[in-house]
Amino acid sequence: MHVFVTGGTGTIGSAVVAELLAHGHTVLALARSDKSAQALTDAGAQVLRGQLADLDVLRAGAAQSDGVISLAFGSDYSTDEALARSIAEEGAALAVLGEELLGSDRPIVTVSGTPWVPGRPSTEADPAPTDGPVGGRGRSVNALLDLASRGVRATAVRMPRTVHNQGKGGFAGLLTDQARRTGVAGYPGDGTQRWPAVHALDAAVVFRLALESAPAGTTWHAVADEGDAVRDIATVIGRQLGLPVEQVPQENFGPFGPIFAMDQPASSAHTRQALGWRPTHPSLLEDLANIQP
Repeated sequence: MHVFVTGGTGTIGSAVVAELLAHGHTVLALARSDKSAQALTDAGAQVLRGQLADLDVLRAGAAQSDGVISLAFGSDYSTDEALARSIAEEGAALAVLGEELLGSDRPIVTVSGTPWVPGRPSTEADPAPTDGPVGGRGRSVNALLDLASRGVRATAVRMPRTVHNQGKGGFAGLLTDQARRTGVAGYPGDGTQRWPAVHALDAAVVFRLALESAPAGTTWHAVADEGDAVRDIATVIGRQLGLPVEQVPQENFGPFGPIFAMDQPASSAHTRQALGWRPTHPSLLEDLANIQP
C-alpha cells in the first residue's frame, strides 16, 4: 500500500514509518518543519509539507493514498486549555481524513488511549472515555469508527500511557523530564497505581497489522506490560538520575495529574490472539535503564 502518515517523526510515528517500509509499503508523510522533512526523507518516506491544522493538505494526502495512519497530536500539554486545543485539532483532522475516504473501503488507523476501568484491566471491548480531560479524543475516535458503515475501513489502536524507546517517551518520559527539572523522581498518589506500557517498535507492528487486515470499526490494544506500579517506574528513574524518589502532589503534574494518579492497567489478550501480535522488545522497567544522568 501507499500509506499517508501523520505524526511520522514522533516516538510512535518513526517506528511506524520504519515498520511499513520494512514490509513493502511506501509512505507519504506529513512534515511541518525542515527537520522533520529531512528525517522522513532519510528514513525512505516521501514528504508532504504541512501541519495538522492544514485540512486541505490532509485531504490531498489521503486522496493519493491507499490507506492512512493518523498519529499526529499537539506537543503542548502545559495547561488544560493547551490540551483541549490539541484534542480539538486532532478531531478536526480525523473528520477530514475520514470524509476523504468515504465509500472507498480504504483503511484508516488512528491512535487512541487505553481506557480506565475500575477494578480490572481494560480490554478492547471497553468503550473509550467520552468525558474528563481527554473525553473529546474519545468522541473523535468514536466518530471515525462510525464511518465503518459508510465505506471506510476505520480502526483504532489504543496505546498505553507509556510508549517507550531507549528509555524515552510517554508518561514515564514525562516523569523523567519532571525529575530532571525538580531534582526529585516524584510520583502522585501512593505509587501503587499501575500504568500499562509498550515499546514503540512493538506498537508499530500493531498499526501495520491493523492497516493490512483489521475489520472496519474495530479497536485494538498495543499493550505489552499490563501494568507497572508508578512507584517502581519512579524508582528506576531516580536510580538512573541519582535523585531521591518521593511522593509529590498530583497538582505538580498539571492537567495530567488526575490521570497520573489513576490505576489504569490494560490487557491486549484479544489483540494478541486475533492479530497474532507478539511483543518482542524490552519491557518498560528494562528500557528505563537506558536513561542517562
